[in-house]
Amino acid sequence: MTRAADSHSLASVELGFALACGTLLATGVTLSVLTAAPAWLPHALYILACGFGGVFTLRGAFQALRAGRLDIDTLMLIAAVGAAVLGAWAEAALLLFLFTLGHALEHYAMGRARRAIAALTALAPLTAEVRRGDTTAEVPVEDLVLRDIIIIRPNTRIPADGFVVHGSSSVDQAPITGESVPIDKRAVDDFSRASQRPDGVAAEHRVFAGTINGHGVLEVMVTRMAQDSTLARLVRMVNEAEAHKSQTQRFTERFERGFVPVVLGIVGLLLFAWVVVDESFAASFYRAMAVLVGASPCALAISTPSAVLSGVARAARGGVLIKGGGPLEILGGIGAIAFDKTGTLTEGRPRVTDARPAPGGDAAEFLAVAIAVESLSDHPLAAAVVRDGRAMLPPGAVPLVADDLQSITGRGLSARIGDDPVFVGKAALFGEIDGPPLATPVLRMIADLEQDGRTTMVVRRGDRVLGVIGLMDTPRPTAAAVIARLRGLGIARMVMLSGDNPRVAGAVAGQVGLDEAWGDLMPADKVAAIGLLRAGHRVAMVGDGVNDAPALAVADIGIAMGAAGSDVALETADIALMGDDLGRLPFAIGLSRQTGRIIHQNLWISLGMVAVLVPSAMLGLPLGVAVFLHEGSTVAVVANALRLLGYREAA
Repeated sequence: MTRAADSHSLASVELGFALACGTLLATGVTLSVLTAAPAWLPHALYILACGFGGVFTLRGAFQALRAGRLDIDTLMLIAAVGAAVLGAWAEAALLLFLFTLGHALEHYAMGRARRAIAALTALAPLTAEVRRGDTTAEVPVEDLVLRDIIIIRPNTRIPADGFVVHGSSSVDQAPITGESVPIDKRAVDDFSRASQRPDGVAAEHRVFAGTINGHGVLEVMVTRMAQDSTLARLVRMVNEAEAHKSQTQRFTERFERGFVPVVLGIVGLLLFAWVVVDESFAASFYRAMAVLVGASPCALAISTPSAVLSGVARAARGGVLIKGGGPLEILGGIGAIAFDKTGTLTEGRPRVTDARPAPGGDAAEFLAVAIAVESLSDHPLAAAVVRDGRAMLPPGAVPLVADDLQSITGRGLSARIGDDPVFVGKAALFGEIDGPPLATPVLRMIADLEQDGRTTMVVRRGDRVLGVIGLMDTPRPTAAAVIARLRGLGIARMVMLSGDNPRVAGAVAGQVGLDEAWGDLMPADKVAAIGLLRAGHRVAMVGDGVNDAPALAVADIGIAMGAAGSDVALETADIALMGDDLGRLPFAIGLSRQTGRIIHQNLWISLGMVAVLVPSAMLGLPLGVAVFLHEGSTVAVVANALRLLGYREAA
């Protein structure tokens, strides 16, 4: 049974006990006021009502005392026992009825937020149609193994993460990525390459457990076990987010731990008010119990966690994973955002626009060498060189095979073809490795391409420079609109951080509406850039969660793009946009700010009620009224927090 189901079941039982308590109390009052029933009968009903109403209160108080602390259940139990000692069994029953009812409604409301998360788990089907050899069979999802081929029929849910090996269809990914329209999926072009590096498969081939297939039949290779699917990890991490508390939540918990003993101390003093005030001990005791009820911070204790849980649940339903109250609270207060370029502000699908052989060079050898080396890499630029380079190869060109690939961070790649060392990378790489410097004609080619906003790669085999490749990555169609929406939210400073040369970075930044673009940055330089931005603002870093991991880690908030299916993105970032959709960022910021507003409203309601009830109780407010107002404030803050489940981004 899931935690959400447990919570729902417990809340139902508690609600049943509360209603039994209320029914017995109401019956006793009716018999006492409207009939001539003997006095012992309503009195017995009040005692029985206290029994039903006190079960969960006693349970909570006992658990707290075993843990060595005093909490709100302890205060309420003391107040009820005190009223009973005075012979006010009806008021004791009323206190326990409203307190238990408030607790049950609180647990029910919190359970509703948890069920909004746990409902995702039910999206994945329990069985899958798998092809093994020449036969197909229906097997439990737990029995699937990596590299199984499963068949996805039209209009059915996909049972496991994987990539399409045959067929095409559109898939509704809203449960995972929050995308509002179905996404077209098709089979991979190179099955062997995809099966060797499944994490590098493009989004148009990848599918996730729990998403809904359209009208086509798909055959999918399983790449994750059921317990490791993106859906399972999403549910698990959102549930774990409750343990990561916000600053406000930590404050209220510290306040509650200190406040409860203070309340008990004040109540202890009030018990002896009859010594200095002309009243009976019973009157002093009654007043002390009313103060005890009014001062108990029930609403305060639930005000922040209910809002945080509702906010995290709403974000998950919208395709945004927020890892707890801390990131949720901080996000709304950021003043600057740093964006990675490739795959964040741009499509992440660059294309080769130019392939210029060096003077006197062989175009076929130049392209064949570049393709051989880049086919070993899973970088988006490498995929573009392989894809577009093959289309540019002259007819009859002989393919080459490279091995011993090594990545030179931020600069390029090295490999071997036969006995020849091969280097493919930025012009700066060739000033750092052994060999002759780049010739003037090659430098001129590089300058011309970069002037046109191209990213350049130089290809060298042995000591011979074979040519220069120019690539361009186009901005996302929605990037400019997202930047404008972020400006409308009041984000003061937005900067693009890129490993490309400043001219390329500046060209892209201008197209999407950014004022600043910092180019030629190594991963360590991006970390330093975040440090500079943090001097005046809280900073969020938005990247792909792989090569941007250091910058994501040092920013106040790290936000990973396209995190569905990416282990690194989910583990590194504080917030993950599960779909490859930058448009989810303004939604997340708006949700964070709304959560902050609701938390502050709840704090005012809860603390304000305590501030009103304590002096009122000391001046003679009846215990029943104190109980009613006190529990009413608890229900009010929970209901206010649940509004976040229906949050909609302003148009």
